[in-house]
Amino acid sequence: MTVIEPDDQEEKPLDPAMESVRRKMVRLQIVSGAIMFVSLMAVFGAVVYKVTRSESKEPASAISASGVPSDAPLAATVSLPLGFKVQSTSLSAGQILFYGETVEGKRKALVLDLRTGRTVADVTVAGN
Repeated sequence: MTVIEPDDQEEKPLDPAMESVRRKMVRLQIVSGAIMFVSLMAVFGAVVYKVTRSESKEPASAISASGVPSDAPLAATVSLPLGFKVQSTSLSAGQILFYGETVEGKRKALVLDLRTGRTVADVTVAGN
C-alpha cells in the first residue's frame, strides 16, 4: 500500500496571479447563479400569473363581430336601384360593397350593413 505523506495533504498557497483569477471565477459564478435564479423566478411568476388570472366568462354570442351567425348562414335580401348593373362586390367587417352603374350611366358604390340589413352609404362616383 502507498503511504500518504503529510506534506501532500496540505494545500499549498496559490501565487497571487492565480489567486486573483480564482476570485474572478468565484465572482462570475455567483453573478451567473444570481441571474439564473432571478430568471427562473420570473418564469415561475409568469406561469403562476397565467394560471391564476381570472378569465372573462362572457357568454359567446350567437353573432360574431362580422354579423354572421356562427350556427347558421345569414340570409338577407338586398334592394338595389332598378336597372343597377353590378360590376364588382367586396365584403369586409360585416359590410358588403356593390360597385356598378345605374340606368342613367352613373357609377355608384352602395355599402350595405349585413347586421342591420340597411344601406350604410350611397356614393356616386363622378369622374372623367
